[in-house]
Amino acid sequence: MEKKLGLSALTALVLSSMLGAGVFSLPQNMAAVAGPAALLIGWVITGVGILFLALAMLLLTRLKPELDGGIFTYARAGFGELLGFCSAWGYWLCAVIANVSYLVIVFSALSFFTDTPNRVVFGDGNTWQAMLGASLLLWMVHFLVLRGVQTAASINLLATLGKLVPLLLFVVLAVAAFNYDRFHFDFSGLSLGKPLWEQVKQTMLITLWVFIGVEGAVVVSARARQKKDVGRATLLAVLAALLVYLLVTLLSLGVVPRAELAQMRNPSMAGLMTRLMGHWGDAVIAAGLIVSVCGAYLSWTIMAAEVPFIAAQQGAFPRSIARQNGRNAPAASLWLTNGSVQICLILIALTHADYNTLLTIASEMILVPYLLVGLYLVKLTRGKAQPLALAVGLGASFYGLWLLYASGPLHLLLSVVLYAPGLLLFLFARRGGRGDISLTQLERVAIGLLMAASLPAMWQLMV
Repeated sequence: MEKKLGLSALTALVLSSMLGAGVFSLPQNMAAVAGPAALLIGWVITGVGILFLALAMLLLTRLKPELDGGIFTYARAGFGELLGFCSAWGYWLCAVIANVSYLVIVFSALSFFTDTPNRVVFGDGNTWQAMLGASLLLWMVHFLVLRGVQTAASINLLATLGKLVPLLLFVVLAVAAFNYDRFHFDFSGLSLGKPLWEQVKQTMLITLWVFIGVEGAVVVSARARQKKDVGRATLLAVLAALLVYLLVTLLSLGVVPRAELAQMRNPSMAGLMTRLMGHWGDAVIAAGLIVSVCGAYLSWTIMAAEVPFIAAQQGAFPRSIARQNGRNAPAASLWLTNGSVQICLILIALTHADYNTLLTIASEMILVPYLLVGLYLVKLTRGKAQPLALAVGLGASFYGLWLLYASGPLHLLLSVVLYAPGLLLFLFARRGGRGDISLTQLERVAIGLLMAASLPAMWQLMV
């Protein structure tokens, strides 16, 4: 496969996939669950954890440069076919749901220009008009990516630069308007009626959500010009994103009181900008969000198609999904992914689910794939003279375990329900699509337990 993506394109891919819709809704999302003290603790935990995860990916690209596709291939190489498939399936579902959320928030932002109190056109991005518009955008990007990943990545680089302009403008204006007394008021979040540690836990899926995409360069590592650029791009993007998130979250609490910020409509940065620069503020942020999300959506479309493509090449998904077109784009995987996104858009229009619901589901599905990255590095370096690499692996693993704990039992039940249908695809790939390989006894037991657990899990979610 031709390797075309350089350091700048890889960095833009990672940064764009992280700096999507989440950053524009981050002020309200965080203010709704935590006070300033908990936010600071939450960002410290997340910053350290994500850096461990990024370093783990960096080290794995050096220790195992032959493993392309990252998220799936690390899990498969370290823990076998079944966990490898679960990693690929969970990551792919996360990417599909993330893409749906991006399309929803784009048209929610457009409502700032189209909707009035007496006429709702796009609403929260879940009206039938929004669904039609989102479908049009979906298939436009689909055919763009079919023209080749390099073409899409070049456009994504421009979109990444474009999205930074409104964010920098917000930071400058927020610094000028920052009020320390407002920021420090109810610093521990007593008005929320929750202990500090509970507030910290509730920030975890939100902070994770805005960092989903950190693995972007690893996922498309097969298309990198130089392998060493994969790790560099990941670290550069993580540090840049962490700085942006810290500034946006903390400065917002110095502009508007936390309780008021928690009630703002998303994208909440639009409401903040209205405070900072008048009635044009929401238009500036809405326009910036649209550019930002389109860039992130393009990144995630590339990554979402890449994982089933790599998995199919190695037999975890049906072989037919590994088909490429004449431009080396993963055509079959792209059709599968965007067809799934289209179905979800229709369901969104019918159920009127909103962005925050999608955020939670997408964050939950990425937990297992991220945990397996850290555990694989531990497995590779345990008992060897590589104490630094082992420490990084342990740090990434502990962060993954902490996220599973912090997500809570209800979200874990949700992940069980969503992983269970993927087992049918796994069985087809292993037995129908690859009749030469049978299930091991351990795989049979694990599949049986997961399927059995999905029934009470579904019951609990319904009651």
